[in-house]
Amino acid sequence: MIESGKPRKQRKFRYNAAMHIKQHFLHAHVSKELRSKLKTPRAIQISKGDTVRLMVGSKKGLTGKIARVSLRSGNVYIDSYTKKNARGKEYTVPVSVSNVYITDLNLSDKLRAARLKAPAPKS
Repeated sequence: MIESGKPRKQRKFRYNAAMHIKQHFLHAHVSKELRSKLKTPRAIQISKGDTVRLMVGSKKGLTGKIARVSLRSGNVYIDSYTKKNARGKEYTVPVSVSNVYITDLNLSDKLRAARLKAPAPKS
């Protein structure tokens, strides 16, 4: 990562990071029930199809599936969290990954399922 502790340089690093590094910024906490059931780590990478719950904001407690994940902006779009624009068209609202936690995983991806079943490496 970056060695500087200065906020300005931290923001610059995150903004200018390559996509394969930005992927690591998209980890969200897993609910305690799911963690104990699947023996997953505390935080895992968020994926389309995961069910999440909002933790902050006016829609706190809202639950929905992830419709889209944006690596570029570091946001997720929840299908049940929409707003209307001035013309009446509905759009999904971007939410920061740090403001949600995962309540159910999408395990249709075989590699992801296998990775979660594998024992965690000891550090």
